[in-house]
Amino acid sequence: MKLEVLYFAWLRERIGHPREIVDTQAETVSALITELRAREDRYDLAFSDLDAVRVAVDQDLCDFDTPLAGVREVAFFPPMTGG
Repeated sequence: MKLEVLYFAWLRERIGHPREIVDTQAETVSALITELRAREDRYDLAFSDLDAVRVAVDQDLCDFDTPLAGVREVAFFPPMTGG
């Protein structure tokens, strides 16, 4: 399946682009992250601390166990802070 994957803030900086189309066999967000980390060192570095990463699937916040069946977009971003 093909997904649009978006990266925000320091994730975008580490990976080097804001979005991409990913052809994946991953069944969950966690499996997608594993696939991305195996691509290149920059992905591995970006996802090395998952406590500092949040995810949204089709613009709804979710957790890493969320299934990807039927999903069009996955967005990764750091935790939001108020202020």
